[in-house]
Amino acid sequence: MSEEAPPTDGDIATADLLQRLEELNGIGIALSRERDISALLEAILLAAKKITNAEGGTLYRRHAADENLLHFEIIRNEALGIAMGGTTGRPIPFDPIRLRDESGHENTSMVVAFSVLRDRTVNIADAYSAEGFDFSGTKDFDRHTGYRSKSFLTVPMKNHENQIIGVLQLINAKDRETGAIVPFSAADRQLAESLASQAAVALTNRLLITQLEELFESFINLINEAIDDKSPYTGGHCERVPVLTMMLAEAVHDTKSGPLADWKMTEKDRYELKIAGLLHDCGKVTTPVHVVDKATKLQTIFDRIDLVDTRFEVVRRDAEIEMLRARLSAEAAGHTADLAALEQSFSRRLREIDDDRESVRAANVGSEAMLPESQARIGEIARKYTWRGPDGSIQPFLSPDEVENLTIRAGTLTARERHIINHHIEVTIKMLEALPWPKHLHNVPEYAGGHHERMDGKGYPRGLLREQMSVQARIMGIADIFEALTAKDRPYKKGKTLTESLGILGRFRLNGHIDPDLFDIFVRERVYLRYARQFLDPEQIDDVDPVTIPGFSA
Repeated sequence: MSEEAPPTDGDIATADLLQRLEELNGIGIALSRERDISALLEAILLAAKKITNAEGGTLYRRHAADENLLHFEIIRNEALGIAMGGTTGRPIPFDPIRLRDESGHENTSMVVAFSVLRDRTVNIADAYSAEGFDFSGTKDFDRHTGYRSKSFLTVPMKNHENQIIGVLQLINAKDRETGAIVPFSAADRQLAESLASQAAVALTNRLLITQLEELFESFINLINEAIDDKSPYTGGHCERVPVLTMMLAEAVHDTKSGPLADWKMTEKDRYELKIAGLLHDCGKVTTPVHVVDKATKLQTIFDRIDLVDTRFEVVRRDAEIEMLRARLSAEAAGHTADLAALEQSFSRRLREIDDDRESVRAANVGSEAMLPESQARIGEIARKYTWRGPDGSIQPFLSPDEVENLTIRAGTLTARERHIINHHIEVTIKMLEALPWPKHLHNVPEYAGGHHERMDGKGYPRGLLREQMSVQARIMGIADIFEALTAKDRPYKKGKTLTESLGILGRFRLNGHIDPDLFDIFVRERVYLRYARQFLDPEQIDDVDPVTIPGFSA
């Protein structure tokens, strides 16, 4: 039986090359999956070091703002224990390298600059004996550290448009068996160039995706600014609700007990919820400003209370004219004893008119619960007076529309106006469902469109039950309500304190309006307090006693 021949040097080299090619393929796949720019840059350099067995290396980038500069992005050196840039959090203290000086002369004495300017890979066996390049800085560095910089491999990184976007520079290749510093081989060069090409494409793709995301978010913010700018009273709502939404979502993600202990978010989940939060009220772009800004019950494009005040003045004038005529008649008839009674009756009449006017003015201010007797008083006032219009005809003192508005039980909106406001969520859903969302954002319409639903199915626009809603939509519902309660920029109310707001939110929890489990986390993890410190006035941040909050279960 013949014995198997031992592997030759050629066989070993081939096997090594195949292994490194396999590694290169795996590296390319890994790079295409990395979302974070800093982590991607770091992965590129580490992969280049690994595949060439280099002791150290630096990755440089050209930025669109000034393509004459090469910026240090990542520096690694195992022998010296140097790790700067990337995910380390350690800034790189070196100034960028100029490709050309102020006169426009090319900086070809620097290897990395030469590599970019000539679009060429540079493989140097020993920097100390290399000609044509300035390695004085490298030698000075070696003198201070005791290091010996020897072999250099500098590779330009070109994107799909053949533009150089960065440079990989590797230093001191190590023999895989002895560990001795050796020149970079031809195979090292080919593999590094292949990696640089893959890395440039991965980096360009990531940058393009990031730019598209930034453009998308900027467009969303533009819509939100347009919505907030429509009304000086709700400005900031589109900013605050997403922030509070993410605060509560993170608290739920971190909870380790209770029914939601297993609910977790990935980074993609976070981004999807963030976008939904930013777009949750995009339908308000169609809501009429005079409805959004309705600060009092009689307000349209102006507050009609001034017209009612004018009518009261007419009633006062008519009462005074009536009294003066009666006085003249009494004096003419010589009934001077009646004059005092006329004055007293006139004074009582004026007080009655003024009291009625104050009742109307008080009714015009939106409250949380107008009493039935106050509503009835408005009806009585409407029937008590008449006034003569510009055409001389007798007019009802208050029109049916004015009576309807002045007897609104809570807030400042009639049922018709509230329907107009509520319609914004239908518009939001319609707008969002019309967009071609990518897979990682396909839940945005459901999350954003569910923040006015209730757990008991009495919400709008679809009357969904708790079981039919995602946790994200239920989170956004709480965020939207709490922001509205504490907001200090509403025209019809002041911003409530934490205790007042949590009391109302607790009652909503008890009557099936909001999710009970999310409410408990909101209170237990004091999400409300983190939000308050960022957005509320100091006088709103009072001491909260969780024991007194309705429905809260610790």
